[in-house]
Amino acid sequence: MTGGGGAIRVLVVEDDPVAADAHLMYVDRVPGFVAVGKAHTGAEARRALERTPVDLLLLDLHLPDVHGLQLARTLRAAGYHADVIAVTSARDLAVVREGVSLGVVQYVLKPFTFATLRDRLVRYAEFRQTVGEASGQAEVDRALATLRAPAPVALPKGLSGPTLERVTGALRESEEGLTAAALAEAVGISRITARRYLEHLVDAGRAGRNPQYGQVGRPELVYRWVRATNR
Repeated sequence: MTGGGGAIRVLVVEDDPVAADAHLMYVDRVPGFVAVGKAHTGAEARRALERTPVDLLLLDLHLPDVHGLQLARTLRAAGYHADVIAVTSARDLAVVREGVSLGVVQYVLKPFTFATLRDRLVRYAEFRQTVGEASGQAEVDRALATLRAPAPVALPKGLSGPTLERVTGALRESEEGLTAAALAEAVGISRITARRYLEHLVDAGRAGRNPQYGQVGRPELVYRWVRATNR
């Protein structure tokens, strides 16, 4: 894993040009990440790495000239230590096990949405930060836990998965937190509905809330995403 500050530099390795462009756009939409280029083959990926420092590969496992894990193995042997988020349509646990020793920190199954990739990237960023500060076994365990998605929580009646993804994305991207009114405006839902989603995230342990004082009348509740490093 590559350390250091600044934006996390990502190389997209994907043989489908349309998918590669979409993945580049996805990466650039996530705060703290920058897509530094794309490659459609293993050979192109190796040449790109010779030119540009990279922290993370978004790596399709089924390339026209080499299997993605073989490419990862070759890169490790050549001294490249970028982490890997593997993109695959395979559900083969043997492939997953093999990837662990080659720097594969996450898997994304095709087809995936922007929200899915954003979740993996945010978790990876939290992992990098946490492991960089680790001073003992408990801290290392906590760092590794950030890479694992939480068990899904059943949605209450009236809440939908797609809207929850939008709510989650807006909350994660707000450093100062959001009130129900601000979230409603950002996502395009009513204030009452926004509060229901926010309270669901609080109940699931993914958000916290605090009163905001200093205005006339009752204080407003401000909701903030609970990041793994804060828990």
